[in-house]
Amino acid sequence: MSSATKTKTAKKGVSRFGRLLGLGAERFMPVPQLVAVADGLVVTATGAEAWFVLSSANTDLMPEPAQDAEQDAAALALAKVLPGYDAHLKVLWSPLDGEVYRAEAHEMFTAGDVEAFADMWAQRLDGLDLPQRHLLLGIKIAERATATNATVKDATSSALGLRHTGLAEGELAQLDAAVRRLERRLEATPWRARIAPVELLAWAISRESYRPQPAPPKLPVVTGASLVRLSLSRAIPHSDHLQLLDARGETAAWVAMLAMPAFPEAIHTPGEQEWLRCLSEIRYTHESGDELLVCPEASVRFTVWRKGAAIKAVDKVRQSAKEQRRSAAENSAGETLAETEETELVMEALRQRMSRDSMTLLEDHPRLLVASAESLEDLRARCDAVISHYAGLSIDVIVAADEQREMWLESQVGDMLRVADLGHIRETDALAASMFWGGSEAGDDEGPIAGLLTGTTPGVVRFDITAGSARGDATTTAYLGRSGRGKTTAMMLATLTAAMRGAYALMLGFKGDEIGLIRAGEYLGLPSHHVTCGIDTPGVADLFRMLQRGEAALQVVSQMLIMLPERMRNQGVETHLLRAVNEIAEHHDPASWRVVDLLKDSDNELARDAGQALAEVARTQLGAPVLGRPRDGASPLRPEAGLWLVQVPGLTMPQAGTRPADMTMNERVSLALMRGLIAYALNTASRADLRNLPKVISVPEVHVLTGTDDGKRFLDLVARMGRALDTSLAIDSQDPNSLLGLDGVLEAITTVFGFEQSTRVQQDALAELLRLPVGEASRALIHGVGKTAHGVIRHGHCIVRDRFDRVATMQWDSPSYELLRALSTNPKHQAEDAERDQSGREEGELEPEDEGADHRADFVKAGSEG
Repeated sequence: MSSATKTKTAKKGVSRFGRLLGLGAERFMPVPQLVAVADGLVVTATGAEAWFVLSSANTDLMPEPAQDAEQDAAALALAKVLPGYDAHLKVLWSPLDGEVYRAEAHEMFTAGDVEAFADMWAQRLDGLDLPQRHLLLGIKIAERATATNATVKDATSSALGLRHTGLAEGELAQLDAAVRRLERRLEATPWRARIAPVELLAWAISRESYRPQPAPPKLPVVTGASLVRLSLSRAIPHSDHLQLLDARGETAAWVAMLAMPAFPEAIHTPGEQEWLRCLSEIRYTHESGDELLVCPEASVRFTVWRKGAAIKAVDKVRQSAKEQRRSAAENSAGETLAETEETELVMEALRQRMSRDSMTLLEDHPRLLVASAESLEDLRARCDAVISHYAGLSIDVIVAADEQREMWLESQVGDMLRVADLGHIRETDALAASMFWGGSEAGDDEGPIAGLLTGTTPGVVRFDITAGSARGDATTTAYLGRSGRGKTTAMMLATLTAAMRGAYALMLGFKGDEIGLIRAGEYLGLPSHHVTCGIDTPGVADLFRMLQRGEAALQVVSQMLIMLPERMRNQGVETHLLRAVNEIAEHHDPASWRVVDLLKDSDNELARDAGQALAEVARTQLGAPVLGRPRDGASPLRPEAGLWLVQVPGLTMPQAGTRPADMTMNERVSLALMRGLIAYALNTASRADLRNLPKVISVPEVHVLTGTDDGKRFLDLVARMGRALDTSLAIDSQDPNSLLGLDGVLEAITTVFGFEQSTRVQQDALAELLRLPVGEASRALIHGVGKTAHGVIRHGHCIVRDRFDRVATMQWDSPSYELLRALSTNPKHQAEDAERDQSGREEGELEPEDEGADHRADFVKAGSEG
């Protein structure tokens, strides 16, 4: 008898035995033998599957019409891209491992005490125990052998002492081409699918064993012994669960497989009945009394029917119902069953829809996997919570009695559908309505962690304020909201993180409460420079000292002109200023105070008057930093990497469009000082010797600048040229409405963090910047984002619109209480810290405050509060 005949006979025997028990043959098929794993590809002895990572959509804050469009697009994608394919959807969860982020931190951060910073974040993430969602889609693309034939071949090879677990290069190339063709089609769907990297697939395979596994080798293809080690597992099936054993034979976890045998006739979306999106919302009461997330995983095997086959099946049901109706009418004096008539009408309407629209049918087999590493009792409490949650949605969920082994096997990557009699045949809309890719998502795929998502899907928000230029994008970030909601602290955290990445980070402080940036920088071992522009710091903002020699002269003349009275400008004092500045520019140590002295000693009366006037200005709080003679030990601004905080208290800026003749003395000197700082910032950003150094210019209370023509020009220039100069701009304002007229800034904004706003005008402006629909719903969202349901302020809680235009709610986070306290802008905290620093210096010892996580401000609260 030939091997093919043997295989057929064996399969028929299994099928016959299965039918006698009312079971399908698939239940008794052996476990497929893994042959190779590569990027986007899992090959077994019986077939090959293409695997893709699906991107999440941010549906939590998406308007209802947009959610409807998203669901329709997904149903269309199922009907157009996947007809005829056997597909496997997996929703997996993994804890955010502090050790993994520690390794990332050593690659991301290059300045300061990197080790301490990495330790802080690792401990913080381990304490949060935050799950991350992974969406994987597998599609069968090739048959290699039947299950029985593969078993016979494997047994024969073993008997002969042969073993071949490799994959021919030609076959691998063909399979890889098929994977990439599918990827091109799936990229255009709402899931924005991309090929799953081999490391992710190896993790998805090995994690099922609950055994510690070695990291997969970084090779194009994982085969042989490496693949065997990744797939080792041992499970003992019981009636209602499986007991997974570790390498020593001890219980590593308890797992239960849940089936979903019945769904309501109609599912209402958007809303709670999004039956796979809601996985992240299920909680249970732990034995400790805490409410914890269950995070059940999902395995859905499905096949989208081809349009012709689907229409044929519908016609068959409709014809059967029609014949039953006729037969009943003939035998029951014209009376027919209502169910028969309804079936006929429904099938007729369904056929018309399928002929008219792109909708078709699919057969799906949804399973839920619940696991516990604590105890069997904990597993059952989790299962009860899942069943109760779905019962509230009118969806039946049951523990699959006596089917645990089969369902657990079919949930594995590379396996097959084994329990075929617990499936559903329905429209593609039914699977799309699960919104498995919906929830909360925001931020970058990699980079520093900035905070936590607070929508329906737990996770972190990664954000790098300096990354725009590297990816060829715009470089402006906006922090907008009312006072006291944490926007300045959030901007300081982002600026601090940029400095840890080796950037030149400059903050222009117009409020006077930003000193925490320097305290935090020193705490992390960063080179930190604090320059306060005042009477005690003469000459620190002298443009001769801040700019290159050839670029300073005209800027100094511009500064001095704006500070002098209108009558002197009308008398032609500009010529005398330019002559004096040019002469001093040739000096070996040029300085503005030397220009003032030269003017005072001039033979020209107008020049002497100008010198006397500028000398008097140099004695004032705002004039001394520009025109004063520097003192020994003073630290001028220098273009060096690290943190730079330049505080300018007491600025009184003129309104935009005010003529110099109408400005007060205070406004003129304030404008001159601000012009000097702007010139310094622009010059530093464009220096050739710093071109390869990422740079950040952060401006709290940016409405101080948007109210002046000079400030608007500065913001517009930095925003437009930021990418070319590798300079990122961060702006913080209580007045988002003032930004709407700044086209250059608006075009350059890639990320917006919107905090609470109270007035209708500002709420509508912020909604527009967040790209939310302007209306009552958005106003209510913006008004309530900074408070809990009980009215308690939630510092650091905001709405983020990322560079992908995804909108979500998030909570800014800090890796330690001490770092957050150092950054505090609260006057009381700053006074206490200053007093403690002073007493520590007097005693010769300064101990860092350690109040522990229980005393964290609510700025760093974790969780999923709205």
